[in-house]
Amino acid sequence: MTIDIKTIKVEPRRQTFGHIARRLGADKAASRYEEATLDVQATANFHYKPLWGADHWHYDEGRTAIRMADWYALRDPRQFYYATYNIARANQYQATEHNFEFVEKRGLLGLLDPAWRGTVEFYLLPMRHVEWGANMNAATMCDQGYGTAVTAPCIFSAGDRLAMAQIIGRIGLALDGNSGASLDTAKQRWMTAPEWQGLRRLVEDTLVVKDWFELFVAQNLAIDGVLHALVYGRFDAEGQRQGGTGVSMLTEFMTEWFAEHARWVDSVIRTAAAECPENKALLSGWFAAWSARAAEAAAPLAARVLGGEAAKGAVAEALGTLQARAKTLGLAA
Repeated sequence: MTIDIKTIKVEPRRQTFGHIARRLGADKAASRYEEATLDVQATANFHYKPLWGADHWHYDEGRTAIRMADWYALRDPRQFYYATYNIARANQYQATEHNFEFVEKRGLLGLLDPAWRGTVEFYLLPMRHVEWGANMNAATMCDQGYGTAVTAPCIFSAGDRLAMAQIIGRIGLALDGNSGASLDTAKQRWMTAPEWQGLRRLVEDTLVVKDWFELFVAQNLAIDGVLHALVYGRFDAEGQRQGGTGVSMLTEFMTEWFAEHARWVDSVIRTAAAECPENKALLSGWFAAWSARAAEAAAPLAARVLGGEAAKGAVAEALGTLQARAKTLGLAA
């Protein structure tokens, strides 16, 4: 007896899910990022408007003055969705863990100049509270934003902010022998030290910004653009001359994160600014106001760390670099 086995090739009627096929075409295979992002957010059939904000639906374009013909044009150049985001961060976390082990094993924090050690505790450890505010802001952007293309990266950013706050907390514990005293002192400095009150007020003011896209510009472009350039740039460079190699290794995640994060922020703002003149005017005004405030708020801290003229130069350089970056995004000077 012979058995004749035949194979039949089944051609799929379409290459992807319906919501993607309606946007890209049924015969085009979509990437995992596109399948996890495009047109995922609900747009109709809501039960009732939320009692805590009855002027808007749960997902409502009217929560910002920015207007987009297609909110899914604000895509993430990193193409992060849940899986790729977690894979990327897991690899970075492993590197951070290795750095902590290396610094502890070699006793690198013990090589810090005693005076600079106090300076590090003064400027770096209260940054935990800055990152907490940034976490709250990112969660607000996700909550009130429109379109999964922008809201998903916002909640990823919220997780990143908690991670950076935790890294700073671990640095404090490494400096004080796991007593936690340095973190208690950092909180008091955040609450009372004159050098921190401008930044504290700035962070608290962002927590009540109504327009989520204005908050996006304020936090992700203006405040981050000034603070990261100073804290993880100029302050860290000064620390290199004071035996601060260990601190640089422990904050490497922040440096890598900012470069990657900026790609997404720039893409979103550039696309929104190019949409229409009204968007460009709004974004330019928001950036001018918040970047000026960020530079003014950071000046006392820079003076405490770098001293007089060096601090003025560092703040001016950070603001100038940020303004040049904004110009490349299509914002008015």
